[in-house]
Amino acid sequence: MKRTRAQIKAVEPVMRRGRRTLVVTALAALALAACGSEQPDHPEGRGKSVDVVSARSDAAFTKMLDEVARECPPPGTKRDSPASPDGEAPTAPVEPPPGATVKPPPGGAVEPIAPTAGPEAELDAHDWCAGVQHEQRVAEAVLQLKQPDPTQVRKVLNGLGYIDERIHDLKQSGAVTTFLVDLRDKGGRLCLDGTANGELTEVDACVAPTDGAIASANIHRRS
Repeated sequence: MKRTRAQIKAVEPVMRRGRRTLVVTALAALALAACGSEQPDHPEGRGKSVDVVSARSDAAFTKMLDEVARECPPPGTKRDSPASPDGEAPTAPVEPPPGATVKPPPGGAVEPIAPTAGPEAELDAHDWCAGVQHEQRVAEAVLQLKQPDPTQVRKVLNGLGYIDERIHDLKQSGAVTTFLVDLRDKGGRLCLDGTANGELTEVDACVAPTDGAIASANIHRRS
């Protein structure tokens, strides 16, 4: 009997270890099953997420443009012709009568013809008005930067609602940082041309191309 008891006592720890081994093995199997059940993050899923974020960003940008120009005329509204000095109405050129001889000016020089329209005439009444609002809000914000570098300028523009996709030619030369902001919307051609150096900040409305990329070389600066 003593021998039998001794055998039972010797076998019991082995059985317990076996149970523990079985439990550990079962847990490991469950962990592997759980890992296998996770689905990989497909590239097309990430692409859809980026598209959603981009759409929201574009919607917020458009909303900001509408808010800034809320007091302006509707898009496409033509601007009134600029008034002549002293309130005089502009006069049409006088055509010589048929058969009349027009003498050239002395020395054969051709008298220059004053331009009747400049680059600013390419902006409609909506863009002209909105441009003034954008000039003011951007200039006031950038002027707060003591040492405006491209990173700081971009941060300020983003804070005002101008998204990265609309910020171009943001670069620094010495202490001067320049940038362009594409504000074309609803068929308009408005853009902003900015220069900041900490002491002097200039932000002017400009005329962008009808379509395509925008750069310093293909804009008209409003006088």
